[in-house]
Amino acid sequence: MKKINPGKILTGILLLTVMFISAGFFAFQETRDFRLAKNLDIFLSVFRELNTFYVDEINPDKIIKTGIDNMLKTLDPYTVYYPESEVDEVDFMTTGKYGGIGSLVRGGGEYAVISMVYKGFPADIAGIRPGDILKKADGVSLKNFSTEQVSDKLKGIPGTTITITIERNGQEIDLNVKREKIGIPPVPYYGMIDGETGYIRFTNFTQNCSQDVKNALVQLKNKNPKQIILDLRGNPGGLLSEAVEIVNFFVGPGNEVVSTKGKVKQFDDVFKTTKPAFDESIPIAVMINRSSASASEIVAGAIQDLDRGIITGQRSYGKGLVQITRPLSYNNQLKVTTAKYYIPSGRCIQAIDFSHPNEDGSVGIIPDSLISEFKTKNGRIVKDGGGITPDVTILPETMSQLSTELYLGHYFFDFATWYYWNHKAPESPDDYKFSDQDFADFSSFLKKRGFSYKTVTEESLNALIESAKSEKYYDLHEELFTRLEKELDHNLDHDLTVVRDEITEILENEIIGRFFYEEGAIGFTVKKDKQVLRTLNILKDRDNYNAILRGKRTPALITHNKPESTSIESKNKENTANL
Repeated sequence: MKKINPGKILTGILLLTVMFISAGFFAFQETRDFRLAKNLDIFLSVFRELNTFYVDEINPDKIIKTGIDNMLKTLDPYTVYYPESEVDEVDFMTTGKYGGIGSLVRGGGEYAVISMVYKGFPADIAGIRPGDILKKADGVSLKNFSTEQVSDKLKGIPGTTITITIERNGQEIDLNVKREKIGIPPVPYYGMIDGETGYIRFTNFTQNCSQDVKNALVQLKNKNPKQIILDLRGNPGGLLSEAVEIVNFFVGPGNEVVSTKGKVKQFDDVFKTTKPAFDESIPIAVMINRSSASASEIVAGAIQDLDRGIITGQRSYGKGLVQITRPLSYNNQLKVTTAKYYIPSGRCIQAIDFSHPNEDGSVGIIPDSLISEFKTKNGRIVKDGGGITPDVTILPETMSQLSTELYLGHYFFDFATWYYWNHKAPESPDDYKFSDQDFADFSSFLKKRGFSYKTVTEESLNALIESAKSEKYYDLHEELFTRLEKELDHNLDHDLTVVRDEITEILENEIIGRFFYEEGAIGFTVKKDKQVLRTLNILKDRDNYNAILRGKRTPALITHNKPESTSIESKNKENTANL
């Protein structure tokens, strides 16, 4: 009997195993490739049949873009296709620069309205002001144009000239404006908010924005601040590399700031500080809110994880995803999510689970059961899956219903426009004060405009009356309902007086912005901003500040005496576009 070699049997088994695995892999790959080819062929067939037989003419560019956009909607909101005509938008997101006139426009009516003018740029030099109504561009009527359409019309190659027809105080004016390369400053304001506290408002992580932050720090350093506030509220993020640079201003070399991990390993990377810090010891506070996202969260999260400073405000957005742009054929581009990022403690702060959509296509937040705990450099407990939780939570300022109605109806904005053209400019923002006469003028302005609104109580009563009528109870109690309507009918003068302080604050901000641009408005209001002032008090209490960083204090909550209604910040999501 021939002796069987066990080694040969084992080798044979291994070879067969490899063959089966390989066959399975190639079969899987073949199946996957076939499905891809099959579906692409189906897509092309559908388009060909539509193009041939559909009753109306089809725009190929539009219908294909719609198809691509809807395909990408099944992934995440950050993976976006940009046709050649929109590639400038990609450049603007990364550089903060575009060819235009340097203003912000909002819609809402038949014609778009200039809502902000950037100081020193073509629109400002040409004499365009907030409140001007955009009627024509090079003789073409802009009636019923969307803000995007107006933006496309007014943007263009730097050095070219456009004639803009505006309406101001009932008169049409033609203005020749020479387009320039517009760079929106990522640091619209910095300064000392008291004798010992430096403050930096930082709004976007565009290319080289770290240099603007550094310049602000250098100027503030000359005034010998004892602490620094870095305000990232409303900052949507941007370039990851710039976030690393900014953390490096406060943290010495060799510290990990963020790492990225994705399916394609070539995009995995670890980003560390590489330079000497600008200041490693000065106490700092980073302010965030629900609109602070992406690179903002990297800065805030790294500062927190490295126990370099405290975080105040509200929990951040929770965007822990990284995007890159990929060139496509015919000068198109794809911004695609390639990785998740992880801050020094090892946590990913991504709050929404796009990888596991619900049956209806919706997505939800990561459940508490899947949230894990991590530790900062000093051993403090922090969590993933829900943005950056502040060390001290400060609830946002809120608006009354009356102020909300006035804001949404643009009454504050329109009054500031009237005020600008009918009053002499103050010597400086600090010299301005909204007077009793100004308040009386605002009240008269509202009455002339026919402003009216219904309180929540009145709306509830109206709903009750409708229900009573449908259930046949109204006739039985008509006298009672009539009396209630009379008793609950609000008085505008009384309501204005009740919320006078709130209205005054909003109008001061609008009016100062007209005379002294965005920088002046921020500088004027920041010294009254209750969230900033509460952050300042925490910074100045060194024992409390150090206790937070050592983990000797649990996260605190600072509330306001007045009840919450609608956040002022949430009201600033208008239909706007840069020009």
